[in-house]
Formats: sequence, C-alpha cells, structure tokens
Amino acid sequence: MLRHSKHVKPARLIQIVVVLLALFAVRAAYAGQVETLIDQLNNDGTDKVRLSAAVNLAKLADPKAILPLAKALLNDSDKNVRGACAVGLSLLVTSSTKSSIKGLVVNNLKSAVANDPSDFVKQQAEKALTAITGQAGTVPPVTPPTTSGGSGGIYVNVGPMSSKAGNGNDPKLQALMVKIAGSTLNKVAAKMRTSWPGGLPTKTVLSQKSVSGFYVDGTLNSLTAKVSGGTATVTCKVSMLLADFPDKNMFGFLNGGASVQGAASEKDQALAAEDCVSAVMEDLIAKKIVPTICTKTTASCP
Repeated sequence: MLRHSKHVKPARLIQIVVVLLALFAVRAAYAGQVETLIDQLNNDGTDKVRLSAAVNLAKLADPKAILPLAKALLNDSDKNVRGACAVGLSLLVTSSTKSSIKGLVVNNLKSAVANDPSDFVKQQAEKALTAITGQAGTVPPVTPPTTSGGSGGIYVNVGPMSSKAGNGNDPKLQALMVKIAGSTLNKVAAKMRTSWPGGLPTKTVLSQKSVSGFYVDGTLNSLTAKVSGGTATVTCKVSMLLADFPDKNMFGFLNGGASVQGAASEKDQALAAEDCVSAVMEDLIAKKIVPTICTKTTASCP
C-alpha cells in the first residue's frame, strides 16, 4: 500500500484502497467484458479496480485472461492483486491449455514463489503450482544472474529515468524521479551504496571488493488530469526495471500507479503530479526493488 510521502500537501489526498481477497464474492462480469477487464488489470492506477478485474477474469474462465494474469503476477505493485492473479491462474490453466502457455505460467509462478516480497503471494503462487503441476512442496529459488556476488556490500546505480508525459515538465519530473530513487534507497536500505568514490565502478573493481552491482531505472508512462468543478484528479503510471551492473542484464520489470486529488489550478495540478510520481517511486523501490535485490545477493540487506 502506498503511503503519503512528505511531499503531499494537506489539500491533496493519495487515494489508495487496500482490498482483501474477500472481493471474490463480487458478482461475476459478463463474458463480453473480458477485454475491458484485461485492460483494467493492465492499466488502471487503482488497486481496488485491478483486484476486481483479476477476480472477475478468474470467474469468467476465459483462456484469454491467462497471459495477462501471468504478467500481472510478476509486475503488479499490490500484493493482493498479485495473489488474486495466482489464484486465477490455478483455476484457468487446465490440461487443455497449450503447453507453451502452461510453461510460461509455471515459470512465472516459480519466480513469484522464489522472489515475491510478500509471504501471502508466495503461498498463493505455491498453491497454484500444486494445482497446475500436481507437485507439492516449496519451489527451489530461481538462480540469480551474475552480479559480482560476495558479501562486501551492494552498489545500486540509479539511471537517468525517462518520461512520456509530454506536458512540458518531463525534464523536471525525470530529475524528481532520480532524486526520489536515491533518497528512498538511502532511507529504506542504508547499507546499499548509491555512489562510488571516483565515479562509476567497473565490473573488475566491484569483483575485487566483493560488491554486488545493480542498476535501476524508470519511466513515467502516463500522467493525466481530470478536472471536475474546482477539483482535479491526477493519475500517474510508472514502470521500473532492475538489472545487474555494469552489464545491465535486466531481470526485473515492475509497474505502479496512483491518483492524487488537488485543486484545479495549473500550479496545484503540477504539484499533484510531483506527489503522484514520488509516491509511486517510493512504493516500488521500498516494496519491490529493495526486496528483489536482497534475493539476488548474499550481501547483508536491511
């Protein structure tokens, strides 16, 4: 669940709703809504809407929902949505499912069991694996990519970030994303270095000092504002990638979104946009990036 960041002004509210899996009791949608539900699962910035979409896709039992559910299982920012996706996959993947699709689902479920920061999601993914493959028991951890290993510490290189907002504030928002990435890492993972004396370290230097190297970067994919009377609702969607460093072999891709309410003036909309982006970045780094890094190295983690 996203929390208010220190950047949020009293006049604005980040609307976040934590929903339990009890939403499985909601009325199933009609079959004609499958495409709409898939779009909501992939693109909606509200946890409640994405969770409802995952639940109803499972109820509809349309095979077209398998791949979107498998994707959201690894990428969604909310643990309840990811858990619902695992449950949905256990219901939708059957003996008649194409072997290639079934294999992808099994691999994604194994990855969730090994890497998801939430014990709840890991449990649901493990149950789904048992239902699909008939094999019970804990799944062995996925072998991590080579990151120079060792117990000498962790170095995280923060990328330049990018923005597709296209509203004239892209450079400012990119700079904000870089700043928030660094400050959040320093706050929740003080043992992880985000700078290196003398510039960027080489692979040889990291290896010599037994330091594991990682690279994080992000993209502001969309930033929209809906004005109603004197109030504006600003919605943002951010994706982040996680790779080893310096080779930058990507092994993680994450998505998050939020909505912020504020006054309708241009100034307040700009401030709301900054709050929205800051909140999503903080949430992704604290709840996804840092825990994932900790699964990829033997170095001491927070």
